[in-house]
Amino acid sequence: MKGNKGRLFLFLSVLITVLLYVMPFGDLISRPIVWLSTLAHEMGHGIGAIIVGGSFHKFVMYADASGVATTSYSGRISGAIVSAGGLIGPAVLGAICFTFATRARWLFLCLGLTLVLAEILVVRNLFGVGFVAVCALMSLWFAVKANPFVQQIMAYFLGIQMSLSVFSRGDYLFTEYANTSQGKMPSDVAHMAEALFLPYWFWGACCGLVSVLVLLIGMKNAWQQLDLKTE
Repeated sequence: MKGNKGRLFLFLSVLITVLLYVMPFGDLISRPIVWLSTLAHEMGHGIGAIIVGGSFHKFVMYADASGVATTSYSGRISGAIVSAGGLIGPAVLGAICFTFATRARWLFLCLGLTLVLAEILVVRNLFGVGFVAVCALMSLWFAVKANPFVQQIMAYFLGIQMSLSVFSRGDYLFTEYANTSQGKMPSDVAHMAEALFLPYWFWGACCGLVSVLVLLIGMKNAWQQLDLKTE
């Protein structure tokens, strides 16, 4: 696709996002996007556990957009990495979407298959099973049935939503406790502070900075690809 078309798709994705915030019932319509950021967050914990040689046992998520991932690992450093994995998970997904938007068919195929695998292996409550199933089916549909126009718009749209979630839910980075459907629990940054010392807000600021840097790299990659297609 030509770079100018790619920029048009990016503009349309931004426009759709703006409309969600100003149209009646837009907050209700955008609710699944909040759930999606929770999914990216919890999967980030699980993938973090796998990276450090631990295990991802299960995760649950609820309609109030809270969720809990159950993992096992060894050592303080590993624990901090697992906690950070959830905090930067949405940003990483956003950067991946921006980077591979011009190859969106493969992006959605990989996302769909990953979610199918997660559905089988780790999702363990009714709401989570239903939501992950819908996300997996939609991803696979975009990969197989949607035309390149729709695929690229949706890749940019998803990247934008994950970017916004980093900021709209940024207060969690500076919260010592989280209120979930399973009750009040120490936040991820509190776990990091316990594992690595220094106050929880310091680790929240670090994760926030890493998230912004990851997103900027993804956006830069997307823009460079559009420039190459223009030449």
